[in-house]
Amino acid sequence: MEELSKDRGKLILVTGGARSGKSSFAERYASGSGKRVVYIATATAEDEEMQARIRAHRERRPAGFITVEEPFSPHLVFAREKGENTFFLLDCLTLLLSNLILKEEGYMEDSALRQAKFEEVLAYAAELSAQMRSLPADVLVVTNEVGSGVVPIAPLARFYRDLAGKANQLLAKDADEVWLLVSGIEVRIK
Repeated sequence: MEELSKDRGKLILVTGGARSGKSSFAERYASGSGKRVVYIATATAEDEEMQARIRAHRERRPAGFITVEEPFSPHLVFAREKGENTFFLLDCLTLLLSNLILKEEGYMEDSALRQAKFEEVLAYAAELSAQMRSLPADVLVVTNEVGSGVVPIAPLARFYRDLAGKANQLLAKDADEVWLLVSGIEVRIK
């Protein structure tokens, strides 16, 4: 891992299972930075249950956070809001990936189209990671560790699991710090 230069901030990845405490930990980490926090929310409210989850996240978030809802293009927020005294919190990468793969249909039935979609979304994750590493701001990315369970039965679910796993590996490699949350307990693994 290269030394942190004065020209760029820190890239932090926070991973773990569903409801492991990732977002709460990330919010505490961001709050402790003493910097202006720009919270990039990638969730979309497609049903009542998700609307309730988003509402709960909003209510829990510190009042001083600047929230930007961007389900498809967080790179635009990074480009617009960058600054040395800024701390970005992207919550979450796996929802972003889900949004990108569900944005269009028809590629799952054809192996060549499926592979092209996989490579397209993974390339976006790589570009996003490079952008985050080059910012003068600190960036914390929340993601889900989706590969710890059983192999999904549905092809789209396996596609998503594999994509999330590859994207997580890519970001973990680029990150200055990686944290794993298990049952509300954070463990630094890098």
